Amino acid sequence: MSGILSVNPPPAGEVELHSELTSLTDHLDVGIVRLGPPLEVVRINRSASRLLQGDPERMIGKSLMELFVDHRVDEAARAAIRDGSATYEITLRTDEDRRVLLRFRRAPGDGLWLLLADVTELRRLQRIRTEFIDNLSHELRTPLTTIRLLTETLTQDVARPGVDIPERVRERILKIDVETGHLAQMVSELLDLSRIEGGADVLHFDNVRIGDVIKVAVERLRTFADRQLVGLETELPEEGLPAVWGDEERLGQVLVNLLHNAVKFSPPSSVVIVSGDVSDGHVTVAVRDQGVGIADADLDRIFERFYKVDKARQRGQGGTGLGLAIARHIIEGHGGRIWAESDDGSGSVFKFTVPATGPQHSG
Repeated sequence: MSGILSVNPPPAGEVELHSELTSLTDHLDVGIVRLGPPLEVVRINRSASRLLQGDPERMIGKSLMELFVDHRVDEAARAAIRDGSATYEITLRTDEDRRVLLRFRRAPGDGLWLLLADVTELRRLQRIRTEFIDNLSHELRTPLTTIRLLTETLTQDVARPGVDIPERVRERILKIDVETGHLAQMVSELLDLSRIEGGADVLHFDNVRIGDVIKVAVERLRTFADRQLVGLETELPEEGLPAVWGDEERLGQVLVNLLHNAVKFSPPSSVVIVSGDVSDGHVTVAVRDQGVGIADADLDRIFERFYKVDKARQRGQGGTGLGLAIARHIIEGHGGRIWAESDDGSGSVFKFTVPATGPQHSG
């Protein structure tokens, strides 16, 4: 027996390194599980065994299904073997129900690494935030609606012929109306984004005639563009665009947001152009303006919540900084992507893609 143990013993350095790595992983807050090719546990650290409330030695050799008793976890693992990675969130029914995020990563050679993160407290805080914003938004909407009705009435009254009101009073009434509109928009977008990020907003998918959605959005912004002295044009293929698989109302919301931004930051007598084409099974919609453009440093951040480009570029144009974040969530929820391109000083183009559903055409 002693002869067998002495044959090719591992170098002392490797043994020491293995011991250090084991000690390190046992002290991490993140659970780590090494799964062998048949999706059986090869190694498991203390954090993972604590989350799963089991004896780590007895877990060695158990299958993934035995650990979680959930076929969707097994499906996520097989997706990671196929695609390289997969993520799934589960509620562990232990002494105290814990919400755990599972991240599968394909390991070099065979098998998988599984990382377990306890997100119970994070989800609780997210729920509190969502409820707070929801309640606050509803509380603010009622007085804001009343103020808007009053300012609209005042605006109509002062516009009547023969009404003798100083010009500065007229300007202040109009200013109140504009600023109240900005507040109402911010409240609406805060509520919208909170619901989307909290998972409460559900997309209703169907075949959508994207060409028609583009035309409706352009007409909705026509009056606003006329007031800004900005032209609106469409450049769509003569044969039309394929239908897309999506939520018609939400896709329209994205287009209206992009068009509103494009018009708002365009100089008078310029033109905003909406175009569309199809390639690789996706429809790409682009909104191009002739404004001041966006600096390279801002391009990667403009879809973040509350992020605004250099105020010097905005020329007094207000905004909530939420519209593009909402657009990003909506498009990613459709399995597409959204991005911006710009030559600083010579306009910008915002593009998004959504999957086409077939050869049928629209618009």
